[in-house]
Amino acid sequence: MPARPRAIALMGPTASGKTALALDWAERLGGEIVSVDSALVYRGLEIGAAKPDAAERARVPHHMLDLRDPWQTYSAAEFAVDARAAVDDILARGRVPILAGGTGLYFAALLEGLSPMPPADPALRAGIAAEAALHGWPALHAELAVVDPDAAARIKPGDPQRIQRALEVYRLSGVPISEWQRRTPETPAFPAEVLSLVIAPSDRAVLHQRIALRFDAMLAAGFLDEVQALRALPALRDHPAPLDLPAIRAVGYRQAWEYLDGQGDADTFRERAIAATRQLAKRQTTWLRGRGEGVPWFDPGVQRAALDDAVGRFLA
Repeated sequence: MPARPRAIALMGPTASGKTALALDWAERLGGEIVSVDSALVYRGLEIGAAKPDAAERARVPHHMLDLRDPWQTYSAAEFAVDARAAVDDILARGRVPILAGGTGLYFAALLEGLSPMPPADPALRAGIAAEAALHGWPALHAELAVVDPDAAARIKPGDPQRIQRALEVYRLSGVPISEWQRRTPETPAFPAEVLSLVIAPSDRAVLHQRIALRFDAMLAAGFLDEVQALRALPALRDHPAPLDLPAIRAVGYRQAWEYLDGQGDADTFRERAIAATRQLAKRQTTWLRGRGEGVPWFDPGVQRAALDDAVGRFLA
C-alpha cells in the first residue's frame, strides 16, 4: 500500500522565526509554503504583517497571501476551503506543503474542520453593523449575553467581529453559536499525514526582545507610511468604522491608525504596539499549549539540528 503524502505544520507565536525556517525547509525539501496567518490574507498589509517580500516569494512558491482587500472580511471557514485547495494542488505536483503561521483558528479549521453553522449573510451583517454604529458594540454584546451567555462570556465587549458573527448566527438559525460550536465538525479528512511542530524561544524574554527588534525594523522600513497609504484608500477613508475591520484591527495596524488619528505621541505608539504584539504572542502560546503533549516544541535558537532531524525522519 503506498504511503500517504506528507505535510509539515510549522506553528509558533509571532516573531519566533517561522518564516525563515519554512523558507529554508521548502528550498531543501521541495516544498511550498501555505501561509496560516489571518493578516497575510489582506492586500496592502505588508511591512506591519511581516509578509514575505518579492525576493522570498521568488525563492519559494507561497499560497494564501493577498486574497482580500483590507475593507473586506475573510472567515476561518473560507480559509479552510481555499487552503485545502492549495494543499491539494501542491500534493498533486509531488511537492511538500509546509503550513506555516500563528493563527490557531486557521490551523484548526484546515486540519480538523469547523463545526457546521450558517454561512455569512452580507445583508444581515450590514444591519448589525448599522445597529452598532447607532448604539455601540457594548450594547450588542449585552444583547448577545441574553441569547447566548456562553458566547458572551468568551467574547469581549470590544471585539466587534466576533459579536457580529455570534449575533448573525443566532438571528439566522435561532440556535446560539456556542451550540453550533459544540457540534461535531463535518469535514473530509486532511489529504496528507501531518507532522506538527511548535517553535518558540524557551526564554520568554528572548521572544519579547525579538518582538521589539522586529517592530523597530518595521518602523525603519516605512510601516507608518504603509498605514498612511491604507488610510488614503477611498474604501477605508470613507468607512464609518475602520477600526472595526479585521485587517485594521491586526496587531500594530490598530495602534498605528490610532496614532495617526492623533492619539498619543510616537513613543507611546511604539510601546502600545509592542505590548499588543506581546499579548498576541501570549494568546498564541496558550492556544499552542492546548494542542496537547503530542505536538513537540523546539527552541529554534538552540535546537535547530533536532528540528531538521525530526523533519528528515518524518519525510524519510
